[in-house]
Amino acid sequence: MPDYQKELVEYRLETAQEKLHSAKILLDAGEYKDSIGRSYYAMFSAIRAILALDKVDFSKHAGVIAYFQKEYVKTGKFDKEYSKYISSAFQIRNNCDYADFFLVSRNDAVEQYEKAEKFVDAVKKYLEKDN
Repeated sequence: MPDYQKELVEYRLETAQEKLHSAKILLDAGEYKDSIGRSYYAMFSAIRAILALDKVDFSKHAGVIAYFQKEYVKTGKFDKEYSKYISSAFQIRNNCDYADFFLVSRNDAVEQYEKAEKFVDAVKKYLEKDN
């Protein structure tokens, strides 16, 4: 893998970890919708780290997610639960950002944070194994 590609993978993984850290800070501060958004972006950035291995990227979130599901979940490289995590997080994040009167609880934010933490950890392990 060319150096820039390795750097891109590492940068995107670092970004995922930063988003996860921000999600925790927001969760602890009671900012549940924003915490959910950061949890989603932690997963999304982790997926983009994987896509950098394939020299692939997409302009839309749905394209990134669909590629991950096709190339990494359906092939068994990642368990199906991760497909559910990212799909659910994408929908909830959209609702938090765009739906009027969409309510979330602390439990909702904790659940999303824990899934994001597990997701980012799984991607880190995959990338360590791949290198």
